[in-house]
Amino acid sequence: MKKLVIKKDKTIRQKVYHHIREEILSGTIAPKERLIEAKIAEEIGTSRTPVREALHNLELEKLVACIPRVGYVVRGMDREEVEQICEIRVAIESLAITWAVAKARSKLVNDLKKNIENQKKQIALGNLKAYVELDALFHDIIARHSGSDRLLELSQTLRRHMLRYRVQCIYMTETAERSMKGHERILDAIDKGDAQEITAALKYHLIQARDDILYFVFHETEAEKDRQGNGLNR
Repeated sequence: MKKLVIKKDKTIRQKVYHHIREEILSGTIAPKERLIEAKIAEEIGTSRTPVREALHNLELEKLVACIPRVGYVVRGMDREEVEQICEIRVAIESLAITWAVAKARSKLVNDLKKNIENQKKQIALGNLKAYVELDALFHDIIARHSGSDRLLELSQTLRRHMLRYRVQCIYMTETAERSMKGHERILDAIDKGDAQEITAALKYHLIQARDDILYFVFHETEAEKDRQGNGLNR
């Protein structure tokens, strides 16, 4: 784990908590990896107390688990959680788009167009790390135009949780291109002002992200998902 630089604008406890949390959500700390208080404290340059408190809070958030005689470990991947996150994102981001379109549709369309143009450039250059940042920004633009800080916060939190699962496939050209085309479809629907088409495009995009996770992380084929009966239907 990289050394943590603690600034004065946040308490040590907050900084340590957010640092470890982001390491888990980004996949830097892998699922089922053991988290040793003393080792983490030494690596990031702090005492064990804020690390212990951070791990306790992360347990409440269900990102880590405390196992008797073992200690804290990062929770493994959960297929049901992927399904739930996708469904919740559809609900929240549909609301964000509805509010954003009502407040400033033209500005929203222009900002999303610029974002997608940059996505195409970065994919063409093979810079998938930059694409991932632009992917996050695409959804942030929508949430910010909604005018609701709470919606933005919820959207970002859910997306970071989903990134933990997508990290194994999001840095692939194939999935990046698929994701970008989903963004284009959403933009086209917003440009037309068709509410039903907007919701359908957003849902399809998030289902694609879910399907990539199920295939690359859980190694499930479309046929297997159909047999199990998914909560999200096309």
